[in-house]
Amino acid sequence: MAQLNCPPCTPCANVCIEHQPTQTETSYENPFHVQEDLQPSETELQTSPVGLSASEPPCYLPQQNGNSDVHPLSRPMGPIGPWATGRIDWGSLSGQTGTRPVVDRYSITRYSVDEWRQRNADTIHACANTVSKSEKIEHDSKHIIVRTHAITDKTQSACTEQLHTRARTIDDMKSELERAIKSMQDEISTLEEQRRRLKQSLGVLRTPEAIATECLERRTGRPDTELIRDRPEEELICEIALIAEIRAMLLKTLSEIEAQQVQNRAARQRMEFDWSDKKLAHENDAINCNLTNKSSITMFRPGATRCPNEQSTEIYWQKFSKETLEMCTSCRKQSEQLRATLDVILMNAARDLRTQADSVERALANRISCMEEIRQKLEIDLRTTLQHLADTEIQIEKLKVAIANMDHAMKVVQTRLDNRNQRPRVENCRDQSQILLIAEVKSIEDGLSAMNTQLRQEEDVKNELMTRRSDLEKEIMMKRRTIAIDRDRCQRLRAHFPSSTSLSGY
Repeated sequence: MAQLNCPPCTPCANVCIEHQPTQTETSYENPFHVQEDLQPSETELQTSPVGLSASEPPCYLPQQNGNSDVHPLSRPMGPIGPWATGRIDWGSLSGQTGTRPVVDRYSITRYSVDEWRQRNADTIHACANTVSKSEKIEHDSKHIIVRTHAITDKTQSACTEQLHTRARTIDDMKSELERAIKSMQDEISTLEEQRRRLKQSLGVLRTPEAIATECLERRTGRPDTELIRDRPEEELICEIALIAEIRAMLLKTLSEIEAQQVQNRAARQRMEFDWSDKKLAHENDAINCNLTNKSSITMFRPGATRCPNEQSTEIYWQKFSKETLEMCTSCRKQSEQLRATLDVILMNAARDLRTQADSVERALANRISCMEEIRQKLEIDLRTTLQHLADTEIQIEKLKVAIANMDHAMKVVQTRLDNRNQRPRVENCRDQSQILLIAEVKSIEDGLSAMNTQLRQEEDVKNELMTRRSDLEKEIMMKRRTIAIDRDRCQRLRAHFPSSTSLSGY
């Protein structure tokens, strides 16, 4: 179409229209209509929007037959004639009304008459809805004024009564706090002596820990093959773990005692602060109870309804007040419980440490006894190995002498065979003597082969015996070193283990 280079008003426009794909030019895409792909029979026009007779609607509203002066609403609005196609023959969107309006020589047509009438009907209908909504809102405003004044008076009376109740509750709680503060005076210094005893026990506990750690470090000096997790090492590890557990328990108890001391001193201060806060709150609520609409000290307070982040709820206030009152009794009971249980903790700790120490010493004694037995057994095996090694060397020498002696016999038989091969002509026959000499050579070779095989086996056994001797000597040396570590160092070191009385803190 761009190749024709002719304006849409020329007769060539008809040719251009024929070569263009059919484009539906519809008015449903304009702001007054949002329906899509409706058939002519499915289009419904709104008639009589303001109560007029449907048979005779005004000229500015949609008509009953749904026809305008030129086009019906359900039919797409197209060009008037071939002289005014309103098409664009040079663009990719040619033929679409939404791209450019239908243009002839004299005017621009964008909407049909039925669309204009429908627009009028929508405007009138929207105005009627707005007026109805205004009347309803006016009626609701009058009603809400009366109802709001009544609710405000009722709410103010209820709030005043609630403030009186709250003031009485605060006053009762303040009286209970005064009695609790007085009962807390005698419980502050009850745990000091037990705390000193516990710290002394913690100081003594460092001795068994140092002994067990030193024993483990000494046992790390054992030879490589003796670095095993045997029973003494397991018992030492258990002893260190037990000491760590007891220390953690004692430290926890000490922290509890110190915390209890702090709580005993802080309980009275907390109750005094709470009593002071309740006194101020009671005075504040007493002032609020006397405020009325005619009071001269009332004023607007912007942000008064905003709840501060630190503001508590009534449930939390009751819980806090109850906890504050119960703190005196709770602190006193905790102090008594700590004094009662501290003796039991120290006694059980001392008993467990002594029991574990006895287990370590028994394990060390059993291990030393076992090492002595294996050392003796290895020494016996070493002596046996040395004896067999000497016997093997003698046998090797005997085999070498026997093999050397077989050379003479081999020389004799080979010489005989060589001499018989020198016989003349027919006399050089393979007689019975020749056969026996050849058999003798084979027999001597078989004997030499057997003795050489036996000699190699004896030499292999000798090498193996020498290896066993070296291993036994090394094992005996390592066993003696391990015994020296366990007996001469660990057992002597554990002789300084503290007694149960010292572990109890006395």
